[in-house]
Amino acid sequence: MKTTLKSSENNLFMPADILLPKTEPEKWAVIACDQYTSEPRYWEKAREYVGNSPSALNIVFPEAYLSDDNSERIAEINANMKRYLESGVFKEYKNTLVYTERTVTGGKVRRGIVGLIDLKNYSYEKQSDTLIRATEETVAARIPVRVEIRKDALLEAPHVMLLTDDPEKTVIEPLAAKTDRFSLLYDFDLMLNGGHIRGMALDGETAAEVQKNLYKLIEKSDDKLLFAVGDGNHSLAAAKECYRLNKTEGSRYALVEIVNIHDESLEFEPIYRVLFGVEPKKVIDGFVSALGGEYFGEDAQKFTCVFGESEREISVKPTAKLAVGTLQNYLDKYLKENPKVKIDYIHGINAVRTLARVHNTLGFIFDGMKKSELFDAVRQDGSLPRKTFSMGHSDDKRFYLECRKL
Repeated sequence: MKTTLKSSENNLFMPADILLPKTEPEKWAVIACDQYTSEPRYWEKAREYVGNSPSALNIVFPEAYLSDDNSERIAEINANMKRYLESGVFKEYKNTLVYTERTVTGGKVRRGIVGLIDLKNYSYEKQSDTLIRATEETVAARIPVRVEIRKDALLEAPHVMLLTDDPEKTVIEPLAAKTDRFSLLYDFDLMLNGGHIRGMALDGETAAEVQKNLYKLIEKSDDKLLFAVGDGNHSLAAAKECYRLNKTEGSRYALVEIVNIHDESLEFEPIYRVLFGVEPKKVIDGFVSALGGEYFGEDAQKFTCVFGESEREISVKPTAKLAVGTLQNYLDKYLKENPKVKIDYIHGINAVRTLARVHNTLGFIFDGMKKSELFDAVRQDGSLPRKTFSMGHSDDKRFYLECRKL
């Protein structure tokens, strides 16, 4: 079935007036603000490396430092943006799409394109039918502080990564064979084990091909889902809210990087659940009972429950496409009824087992989502439970590099 676009949806992905630092890009680029939130030492090392050089570190707000009153730091960020713009830190590249090649952990190369999306085509509501949709549940409490950071900002630097479902690799991958046609913008090692990054400005003809091929992806689909947010769900939600508050031409758009979910460098890792302050056996029995008892049909979802030195395997009837969704549906209700119980979201089976050895602690281990399941899961369930998956290691997350004026 061919999908017909409304006139308001025609701006799928557009060139931007890109700002890049004239010198020392290795000190300018810094990892996404939502990484190393429990490890301020990482950010201290970044500060030591940057020194007094112009850096994106001075215009973003690492979440490791968020507090009840962030006004002073936000004012400093805005002042730094103004100073950078007035002092000639940037070189501007008009009407540009940037093709990127990022070498990540293990030596694989992740390819993407940086450009603008129209926020009119994006919604973070759970059952939206927009071209651009959230992949995880948006936590309302996390948006206001991001709005405060963005609403008076003079610059936008993105760490948002949007995924497109292009199994035939028609949009991004063909660019790798054409790099001799593009102008090199940057080529350097990223700080603190961040790998390597190379960026090139697409020529006009190639940029038009990219846009044309994105339209073809929509035309071949019976659903208008073009981009799913891979990283930066809450940052993009904040951009949407800023547009609602102040509908200017600058606030209507957001700078992002698009990446094909079928890129071989992208690896999805599950994020497990651990409960603290519980009686493990009661929680497990309650979970099984709430879903109608043990179930062993072909569509059954299995969980390994670990507590102390014990393990228990359970099998239940799904209430969501993904096992993590079925579990989170139950836990949301359970946590609301038991406010003293704490939950944490853990990477790695060994880490779950270690934590679960502590008295009154319960860990849930389950099969993670295959990346091939993401788009169908978003279509079926809307945005997925928060902390459903992680795309690779922290060091491989997007670095702030390209900017644009707001």
